[in-house]
Amino acid sequence: MLSERHAAMLDFERSWWNNDEPREQVIRARFQCSPDEYHAELTTVLDDPAAMDHDPLVVRRLKRLRLRARKLRHDGAAVASSGGGEGHHA
Repeated sequence: MLSERHAAMLDFERSWWNNDEPREQVIRARFQCSPDEYHAELTTVLDDPAAMDHDPLVVRRLKRLRLRARKLRHDGAAVASSGGGEGHHA
């Protein structure tokens, strides 16, 4: 079963852009933690099967975004370790 806090996090993710206040400010006020702490906790929530029961659309969207970010980091690290390809001759 999903905790009230974790359900509130998913509910926030569904509609945070409707707030007039900056996202980071709302996170600090509503969840009493830093945005980094919030995102770390949200990552664990996304892996909880109860999260999918609560809001499958939001969970799938956030997992897609998480996967895309990981891929970009991985691809960026691969380019950086290969020397970037510009001006590098064998």
